[in-house]
Amino acid sequence: MKSELLIPFHWQDYELIDSGNFEKLERFGAYVLSRPEPQAIWNKSLPETQWEQMAGAAFKKDRKNEDRGEWMLRQGMPQQWFIGYRYRGMKLRLRLGLTAFKHVGVFPEQAENWDWIYDRVQQQGAGANVLNLFAYTGGASLAARSAGAEVTHVDSVKQVISWSRENMEASGLNHIRWVVEDAMKFVRRERKRGRTYAGIILDPPAYGRGPDGEKWVLEQHINELLTECARLLAPGGFVVLNLYSMGFSALLARTAVRQLFGPVQSEQFGELYLSDRSEKALPLGVYYRGVF
Repeated sequence: MKSELLIPFHWQDYELIDSGNFEKLERFGAYVLSRPEPQAIWNKSLPETQWEQMAGAAFKKDRKNEDRGEWMLRQGMPQQWFIGYRYRGMKLRLRLGLTAFKHVGVFPEQAENWDWIYDRVQQQGAGANVLNLFAYTGGASLAARSAGAEVTHVDSVKQVISWSRENMEASGLNHIRWVVEDAMKFVRRERKRGRTYAGIILDPPAYGRGPDGEKWVLEQHINELLTECARLLAPGGFVVLNLYSMGFSALLARTAVRQLFGPVQSEQFGELYLSDRSEKALPLGVYYRGVF
């Protein structure tokens, strides 16, 4: 049993320039952003003046609501733009946007999972059906589709589904099944229908709401969701689980999945991270990947 640290190697349109003092400085294509990062507990390597000179946009938290804020833009900084990502036969074009929640539409560390999903679907063969839950703007969905999978993309936010569709079309892909629904409701219904999937991807938030106000709390609901997903996975299928909540470990993810999904053929688990120019390693969540 071995935990592995994974860093994506194939980005050209993304770079973590610096991190520290609970912030990170990142390049997305031609534009540099400064935004909060609670795990960057160390000091910045670059002087504050250089951060200010480089950043085309800086996110400032709302004093009354820590989960929201606004972007301070320099002249010439757009609200939306595109970046690309390539790996083998996968050629993605992803639209970025400055949101009130500091997110921009892509989690760069997830590219390591996109590569793995692409390779795994290629091994299974074209037509393998893959379920992506809490699918956000669809990087993992596009990776699976690029490899020939039939993809079902589930997210509770209609605007995010529209964003995902933009990314699909910009990437020259098609025929992804879009579902605006609470993830738990969806997997329960699929189980009753007797559906199975060759791959299941889960990227649950710490907290969330379904389209009808359904409440999601990670530590309260993740075991039930995994129980339902275990009944949907076909023999030989794969699971990718990401956990961003601070305090959740990769070993916890491994234990929860293996108890429910049964004997494992192969597995990886550990932390996803990015490294800045000064080689400071910034952890950005834990993962579990297994074939059953």
